[in-house]
Amino acid sequence: MSVASSPAPGRSHAPEIIVAAGCLIALITFGPRASAGLFQIPMTVEFGWGRDTFGLALAIQNLLWGLGAPFAGAIADRFGIVKVFCVGALLYAAGLVVMALATTPLQLHFGAGVLIGFGLSACSFNLVLAAFGKLLPESWRPMAFGAGTAAGSFGQFLYPPIGNILIEQIGWNQALMVFALTLLPILPISIFLSTRKLGGAVQASAANLPNQSIAQALAEAFKHRSYVLLVLGFFTCGFQLAFITVHMPAYLKDMGLAAWVGGWTLAVIGLANAVGSLSSGWLSTRMPKRHLLAWIYFGRSVAIAVFILLPPSPATAICFGIVIGLFWLSTVPPTSSLVMLMFGTKYMAMLYGFAFFSHQVGGFLGVWLGGLLYEAFGSYLVVWWLSVALGIVSALINLPIVEKPVERAVPQPA
Repeated sequence: MSVASSPAPGRSHAPEIIVAAGCLIALITFGPRASAGLFQIPMTVEFGWGRDTFGLALAIQNLLWGLGAPFAGAIADRFGIVKVFCVGALLYAAGLVVMALATTPLQLHFGAGVLIGFGLSACSFNLVLAAFGKLLPESWRPMAFGAGTAAGSFGQFLYPPIGNILIEQIGWNQALMVFALTLLPILPISIFLSTRKLGGAVQASAANLPNQSIAQALAEAFKHRSYVLLVLGFFTCGFQLAFITVHMPAYLKDMGLAAWVGGWTLAVIGLANAVGSLSSGWLSTRMPKRHLLAWIYFGRSVAIAVFILLPPSPATAICFGIVIGLFWLSTVPPTSSLVMLMFGTKYMAMLYGFAFFSHQVGGFLGVWLGGLLYEAFGSYLVVWWLSVALGIVSALINLPIVEKPVERAVPQPA
């Protein structure tokens, strides 16, 4: 990789700096969002809300994060990524502040749902990975995708234990304010992901079509069977992750375990995810990506089934955190690599954004159904088993994917 240590046309900084900056942004943005479940019990107890009220706020967040991602990606593809990162960070911070000050469900839904959801769509790891795809040499990309995802995971490792301490020491309101302040460094860091204007030139890529419009790119993608299968499979990833992130601390508390168990379970998920994401990035270059995705989804289903069948204890919770963490965001490197392989880098942010929208629709349903069915049945069991079934379905959906650039009638430039 030493050949890529200096800036190339189109990027303003060396690959090492680009990867470091992107990883920092992924870490910072993933942390508060991964800690959301810690605030469920304090807020619902103080205001007398049901878990379905809190769950709906986080469900809205997941849905709008996914809904905004393609648009944020398209704006970044067209006008540059730095402005998008800055606007997203400010919206995210504002959402945490509104959430901290919320005293009604509507205020909670606006802050935790609308503002944070749109903020995440414009500054989280989905845009970091798109920036890596555009700015890094091809040899750097698979491991960079893994590193960016792992950095987000490390944010999940750092923030929940800190969040637990802050909630106990200064209260949940002030803990959210502190989290909001931690987002502000994104503004200067994002400058390192800027690009230089090339007078209309586009970086070469095997699957790029230089004169293709956004509408043509979307039409091509959604007529492509492998892309549609990839998008459908990614739904399950969001369902499982969002449900566990938001409802795991409450589930463990219901099982009679101390609050620290939930915080540390989320933390070890993040730590194990760093290992899983880096390993997934490495494996993406050494085995068929569709097979890797199938094994990840199947592995999640097995881990969840074993966890809910075992007697609850701190040991089983932490062990589950480690195992599920290895599969947590390990879907992201092969998924983003497949999008780029099929269609090139020109509309990478937008097309990965649509895949991510499917992920977040799954997240919306996972969080919302978790709260709704808990209030209906007094248990999370139905949603746990639904997560198992969806994992098996997604494993099968990914197997027919064809791993090659899309075939086009238009001849490619030399």
